[in-house]
Amino acid sequence: MAVPPGIRDNRLAMKSDITTSDDVKRLVDTFYDRVNQDDLLSPIFNDVAKVNWDEHLPVMYSFWGAMLLGEGTFYGRPFPKHAVLPVEQAHYERWLTLFGNTIDLLFAGPKADEARLRALCIADTFAMRTGVLKNPEALHGAVGVGSSGKPVLRMA
Repeated sequence: MAVPPGIRDNRLAMKSDITTSDDVKRLVDTFYDRVNQDDLLSPIFNDVAKVNWDEHLPVMYSFWGAMLLGEGTFYGRPFPKHAVLPVEQAHYERWLTLFGNTIDLLFAGPKADEARLRALCIADTFAMRTGVLKNPEALHGAVGVGSSGKPVLRMA
């Protein structure tokens, strides 16, 4: 059906929530495309960690699928690989910003809000365990209220 002149077609602007493994794959692929273009994060992933993206992306699909959809397909211990990386608070902040902005670009809804909170929990836990953050609330300043009315990561 054609939209009359002067009327905005909101069908393209409407975002759905994260509900399928295809949604998770889209989130992960878009996010890591952005990471690979980022001046701060790309060197950590590509030069220091020397990530093999053909192997890493399917692991991330499994991880986020398990976290958000309960797929039960992730088995592993992510922290040890991250513990040895030369990162600072700014790296965690950028990671959170890129992740949240990617969610905002693609999705809206309770699962999108949950993804933001889970990302914050992951970043906070890793940063605290590696000694990067001395203040347990250092990354929590980015928390706001999402569409569900629950706390979510606030993005710039």
